Amino acid sequence: MIKYFTFLTILCLLSACAEFKEAGKSIGNTTKNVTTDIGHGSRDTVKAIGRGTKRVVKSITEDPAEPSQ
Repeated sequence: MIKYFTFLTILCLLSACAEFKEAGKSIGNTTKNVTTDIGHGSRDTVKAIGRGTKRVVKSITEDPAEPSQ
């Protein structure tokens, strides 16, 4: 009888471990996807700021204001 309950307990623990493993995988994949999306968004923002800054500098240097004397 004790062996039966021991086996049943071990079986329940193994299935619980499988559930935790699957939940961990799901959380890990979601975290990876969110981190990737944040990284791509940051990269795109920095590129846009760089292009905007480049346009402003170019417009200033091509069309200078009247020189002050």
